[in-house]
Amino acid sequence: MLAVPHAEVLARDWLPPVILGRATEVADAVRRLDAPAPVAPPPWMVGVAGPRGCGSSAIARRTARDVADRLRAAGPVPPRTIMLRVAGCRGTHGVATALLRMLDDGFEGRGFPVAEIIAGFLRRVRRDARPVVMVLDDVYAGGPSLGPILRAVADPDRFLPEGEFGLPPFWTVLAGTPEALGRCDAELAGRGAIAPFVPVAPAPARALRQIVDDRVARALGRPSPPELVDRIVASTAAEGGGSVRAIDLVRRALLGPEYRLDGRPRSVRHRGDSVTVEPSVVRAIEEAAHGVEAVVGDVRRLEARFARANGTSPLPPTTLWRRIVRLEQAGYVRREVRPGGVGGTRSLVRLMAPVDEWVVSSGAPGTRRACDPWDGGAARGEVPAAWPPARPEWSSDDGAG
Repeated sequence: MLAVPHAEVLARDWLPPVILGRATEVADAVRRLDAPAPVAPPPWMVGVAGPRGCGSSAIARRTARDVADRLRAAGPVPPRTIMLRVAGCRGTHGVATALLRMLDDGFEGRGFPVAEIIAGFLRRVRRDARPVVMVLDDVYAGGPSLGPILRAVADPDRFLPEGEFGLPPFWTVLAGTPEALGRCDAELAGRGAIAPFVPVAPAPARALRQIVDDRVARALGRPSPPELVDRIVASTAAEGGGSVRAIDLVRRALLGPEYRLDGRPRSVRHRGDSVTVEPSVVRAIEEAAHGVEAVVGDVRRLEARFARANGTSPLPPTTLWRRIVRLEQAGYVRREVRPGGVGGTRSLVRLMAPVDEWVVSSGAPGTRRACDPWDGGAARGEVPAAWPPARPEWSSDDGAG
């Protein structure tokens, strides 16, 4: 494995000085926010919309940084920047709690209704008396409803103490899929508008190569190996992934699956005690769960897509379920069955640990070709061994029978 003297540039939230190939989108979003003295009345909001993994989050965060720089240059009061990944929150209550916790480290949202938490957040913003640039990214269809929070920012007076009116200048940037941002725009209920969105298309092959080459070179502190860049770009294109997937492959190629960027020890498992599971299964759970939970039927469809993209056959439903059981036994996921769906129940997979902390291997050679270089074994073509028989536990709405 290569020596990586600047591993911090591979962190998920690291923001490059320039978002390669996205100057137009960033400039458009900054122009719409019109800081530091907008002509339009508040609320000042903009949405950055694109398919998952296209880099819309990086554009939103770069937009927030540029707006904050403008505010910093225009006045003596430095702005406050709030950035939150919605995908990691459980419901509107979780989003509101996370926002308030950024201003009050000791806050615990349990037992408080959403309206009171939002009121606490807005009152602290007013008390702080600093301009605010808020980023809500990873907004996805089926995720937490942001309507109550957006409406409160647009009409804060009803949440403030009697006799206090208005907030300091407040800008909001949202990033997510077009469907999700469309729902947010509708939930504003006439109190403001997010649309028209700044559209973000998947990076073309040439731009993708520039992104990978730049990130590898920054991490290594020297020119990137061309063969490594070629391999990552080819793998990303074969999967139909975007820039986020490409950086994820860079991270795994340079650091391996057991490395933590925060310096803390890995989970309880060691290299020799890794979980045997196809990379397409791990990738499918990661895509479907959005950091929280996934419907098993969605995992099955995504696993089939990723497997075919890498020239392998999709796993049978029973085999896929056994893989999920093994991940649960390792403490990485938890299976849940809830009311709903065509047959009256829905089978879910809840993440108990971030996917990039899982220690997985592709198993012994001779059973099934690996789909993706999640670790050294996969890069050598090693594949999973057969799993012990287990009784399938699919619910009817997952389509597994």
